[in-house]
Amino acid sequence: MLELGGIIILGILAQWVAWKFKIPAILPLILIGLLVGPIAAEFLSQDGTKWIEPIWNGKEGLFPGESLFYFVSLAISIILFEGGLTLRFNEIKNVGPVITKLITIGSIVTFFGGALAAHYVFHLSWEISYLFAALIIVTGPTVITPILRNIPLKKDVSAVLKWEGILIDPIGALVAVLVFEFISVGAGGEFTKTALIEFGKIVLFGFTFGFTFAHALNFIINKKLVPHYLLNVFALAAVLGVFILSDAFAHESGLLAVVVMGMVLGNSKSPYLKELLYFKESLSVLLISILFILLAANINFEDLLLVYNWNAALLFALVVFIIRPIGVFLSTQGSKLKTNERLFISWVGPRGIVAAGIASLFGLTLADKGVVDAEYITPLVFMIVLGTVLLNATTARAFAKLVKVFLEKSGGILIVGASKISRLLGHYLETNGRHVVLIDSNERNIEKAKELGLEAIATNIYSDTLLDNIELSDVGYLMALTGNPDINKYAINKFGEQFGENGSFRLVTTEEMQDENNNPREGLFSHTNDFSSLIELTKRHPSIQEIDLEDKEHYESLIKITNDDKDIIPLFIKDLDGELHIISSYNLEVDTIEEGFQLVYLGKPFDVEKV
Repeated sequence: MLELGGIIILGILAQWVAWKFKIPAILPLILIGLLVGPIAAEFLSQDGTKWIEPIWNGKEGLFPGESLFYFVSLAISIILFEGGLTLRFNEIKNVGPVITKLITIGSIVTFFGGALAAHYVFHLSWEISYLFAALIIVTGPTVITPILRNIPLKKDVSAVLKWEGILIDPIGALVAVLVFEFISVGAGGEFTKTALIEFGKIVLFGFTFGFTFAHALNFIINKKLVPHYLLNVFALAAVLGVFILSDAFAHESGLLAVVVMGMVLGNSKSPYLKELLYFKESLSVLLISILFILLAANINFEDLLLVYNWNAALLFALVVFIIRPIGVFLSTQGSKLKTNERLFISWVGPRGIVAAGIASLFGLTLADKGVVDAEYITPLVFMIVLGTVLLNATTARAFAKLVKVFLEKSGGILIVGASKISRLLGHYLETNGRHVVLIDSNERNIEKAKELGLEAIATNIYSDTLLDNIELSDVGYLMALTGNPDINKYAINKFGEQFGENGSFRLVTTEEMQDENNNPREGLFSHTNDFSSLIELTKRHPSIQEIDLEDKEHYESLIKITNDDKDIIPLFIKDLDGELHIISSYNLEVDTIEEGFQLVYLGKPFDVEKV
């Protein structure tokens, strides 16, 4: 009981530490597992036993016999299913040729390059070398996101790294599963015709069961044949059922089936897909927390000694400093990415949870089958995972500055609310070279924003998902433009520090507008206009105008006119370099106005005679 409770407590503690220090969770999880496992047995326990012993003498421990294998198999099946749910085929088409090449050409380079390196450096068999190479293809978003979250980068660079991690997760897992199954069917000897037939059965049943049961589950969910409160657990049972059933028809085909099932269901138009994803993500956090402490603790000190040599350092250097850059530079050839941006993408390639988890599962299975060199799989992959996470977590920010992809000033703008006025402002800002992101819980508003070519995210302002979005790493301005004053204030308080380092602004409330002595410094545009007046003006004059300025006195005279004219609301000042500066409700507090500056405003054209 103490060990089981301790694993859960330590796992959640590791997740909290990862959140607190903004590092990938896999790092503290594996380190804790190694501490309570092989390190404790070698250096801390008087009798040489581990503090947490998954298997002892084959028949004792927390998971005696084959229990650990079964638990790891079921946990990995759920994690892979969740990874498959995130893969959208339309995203592969739309994310651009660079990302498409990274997950194809880049994967091929890693697959063959990693196999050659493992074979000639450690003299492993070709089968195990290719399995190792397949496992290190994967770079997951769960390890990339914490590393890049606080590094302001150009949107294209962060987007490439984000989408590579998301899309390559299930693809890399699928390749690893196929290689593993090819090894499994030939584990007893030559890769004969019988072995190829068995491999074909695995692929056939894996794809067939995954595809068929994905559509069946989608039909059951959409027809509401299962009550809502049972929806998530029913889907969980279905995933486990497909894994077991497929494995019964063709041994080792279960993992392939759940990956395919996840991909097919993820590309369906089920209205409950987001809810399933949230549940699977929560479940994955718990499983991952338990799984990686167990897997790391199960490693013996002798296994660590297998990679405690210069050959491991050489293999790591080849994977990180040779193979990864070759894959990236081949994939980005002819793209708009600059050399320094390609260098940074080459540098950031941490391997993640899927790689470590599947490596342990496959290592256990193949070692039990007596496959030559199978004992190297788990320690070698763990070495790559820990090494790349440590390297990127400690050096990514410094390397970004070194190669000059680090944005010294975050000029992106996050607009809370995607109403008509927000879309109008967002479109103007985008056409003037600013990175703009709109967020709203109203799906219709988000769709309208996307139709204008704007980047828009459907999310709840009270959730924490935005804090993990690495594509917002270049955002330095926050504008809260909803019709709800409480939401505007909440957005400023919650996200102001991360997304508003250069300025956080919100619309004034009706009460503040009517009280001349209550003019908040974060007020937007004008103290005499709230959300209602902006919306009404947008209906009457849905256009953004520009007027040339002569000096500060000219600017102040125009502002006085706008205070009296309800058909004009000042928005921005455009300087000589075309840079836009947000006007706050303290709109007379402007340092410098020179000839050639422009006042950007919403509404009707200025009356030339009054100007």
